[in-house]
Amino acid sequence: MGRANAGKTTILQRVCNTTDQPEIFDGKGKKVRHHVKLHGAHVKLVQRGYHNIEDELVFKSNPHFVFHDSCGFEAGSEAEFDEMKKFVTDQAKATKLERRIHAIWYCIPLNESHRMVMAAERKFFNECDSGHVPVIVLLTKADTLNLDAVQELMRRGLTVDDAMKEAPEVEKQLQKGCLEKIRVWLNELKFPPQSYLMLTGMEQESAGCEELLRCTANALTEEGLQGLLISSQQSNLGLCMEFAIMR
Repeated sequence: MGRANAGKTTILQRVCNTTDQPEIFDGKGKKVRHHVKLHGAHVKLVQRGYHNIEDELVFKSNPHFVFHDSCGFEAGSEAEFDEMKKFVTDQAKATKLERRIHAIWYCIPLNESHRMVMAAERKFFNECDSGHVPVIVLLTKADTLNLDAVQELMRRGLTVDDAMKEAPEVEKQLQKGCLEKIRVWLNELKFPPQSYLMLTGMEQESAGCEELLRCTANALTEEGLQGLLISSQQSNLGLCMEFAIMR
């Protein structure tokens, strides 16, 4: 879940170790639409405006993961919010393991630090009870705070070169500040997230998702799901060994 341009697709690509777009299927396994590339790096759907949270997003590189996209309720549509809420509650209560959703990643981008938590986030965490399904807030695009750090240092009187050298430390402080603000805001709501995770470097194709997978696995309390997640990821042998030893 998360607003447009929050980095959702990029995260899924890193988890599945691919740069390809996902194939999209309906609940019966029928392919329903394809992605096309437009204007260089911008990717849009052929059937623009068509949204269905029940559609399954699957990457050829790792078909063990099945993803669903919240598809626009963040834009303020009451109908799409209700549709998303029904999907989450129905899937969370499903008796068959393969019909359930097992975790929710809620992406909040930090490239617009003046509006990190908006009405959509407040509405979701106040009204959507995901039951035993853990919700993990992912703070995306944290690297964009580097420019804020440089500008802050220049306001303190540093030259551009010196500011760029000192920026990483100030950037970490800004990231920590954003995390604390979001944690305070969301923890006051009725259904707060279970965990928070800062994601950096996701724009690099070589970026790993070890911390994301570890955080998600630790949030899964139901017997068997933790092992299922770790065995489904195919890019980190060390993570497999770590959780095998823990078990």
